[in-house]
Amino acid sequence: MTRSVVLEFWCELQCPDCTTALDDVRALRARYGDRLDIVLRHFPLEKHKYAFAAAQAAEEAAEQGQGWAYAEAVLARTAELDARGEQLLLDVARELSLDADEFDTALIDGRHMLVVDADQAEGKAIGITGTPTYVIGGERLDGGKGQAGLRARIEEIADRLLAEAGPA
Repeated sequence: MTRSVVLEFWCELQCPDCTTALDDVRALRARYGDRLDIVLRHFPLEKHKYAFAAAQAAEEAAEQGQGWAYAEAVLARTAELDARGEQLLLDVARELSLDADEFDTALIDGRHMLVVDADQAEGKAIGITGTPTYVIGGERLDGGKGQAGLRARIEEIADRLLAEAGPA
């Protein structure tokens, strides 16, 4: 069994800065593989009309086994989400061959609302004010003011934590 380090990626699926941050997330995933467990956490912002619905849809996608693929697909289309709203969320589900009818029902019945609310409350409790924000090894790194240097800092912390953990 390989030991892994957890990186929480606090994200909002209508946030252009989170779209930019995906390049770093992909690079980290490529560098560390399963030694770095990247966990998507939701922090929908009031200023984005469809952020809360998108977070709920991402939870439905995770339930259907494609959480990351769905989040990345929506993040690639933030401007379109702003223009088309929930219809885009359903279209992305169809494009990924997910059960779009189940997405529609999930958005109506709010079955994932508690998960999104809990993430948002926890984020506020630990001082998150914007997205993207990363938490690794108990340290919060704010990407909302720019991504410059963040990936290097995350790698530095991950390398230290993995070295401290030692071999499995």
